[in-house]
Amino acid sequence: MSAFIQQLPALLGVVIGALGSYVVVVRGDRMRFRREQAARWEERRLTVYADYAQSVKKTVTVTYRVAAAAGVDPHPDPLPLAEAQPLLAEATTGRDPSGEALIMLGSRAVVEKARAWVVAAMEMERFVREGRDDREAWQALLERQRAGREAYYAAVRDDLGLPPGHSARWPLPAANPVPPQR
Repeated sequence: MSAFIQQLPALLGVVIGALGSYVVVVRGDRMRFRREQAARWEERRLTVYADYAQSVKKTVTVTYRVAAAAGVDPHPDPLPLAEAQPLLAEATTGRDPSGEALIMLGSRAVVEKARAWVVAAMEMERFVREGRDDREAWQALLERQRAGREAYYAAVRDDLGLPPGHSARWPLPAANPVPPQR
């Protein structure tokens, strides 16, 4: 019995060491799993954010072209509204699924900024569909859309922990007084 008692501290040390190693390995695996899971979700959110931005930008680009055909925007590739209608419908149809993914995976701040940006884009679309030719109103819409886009990208960068980026605002040439083509 005395031999067993003499070996008991060593046996307890082995048991405690094994338990300690097990706890450390399990905790390490959990932490690594959580980090990897967070990285996967971050990648998915970045993809959703980029897809949504591209879908809104499609609407914006088509409205630039239609506004150029109406003579209120300097876009170099004017497009009459009749030819643009299918493109506008396609842009709207493409925006809906990406908007749903954004609502599902995006942070509240990003979703709010996205809403403000898309509302400005929709107002630009309404402007060109109504055939308006008010340059000042168009410039105001452009400014709202650009500010909305800038705020959206800032919210995305903040959500993903990215450093501040470029505002994408640079001077554009003034609109040439081109008469509308009808």
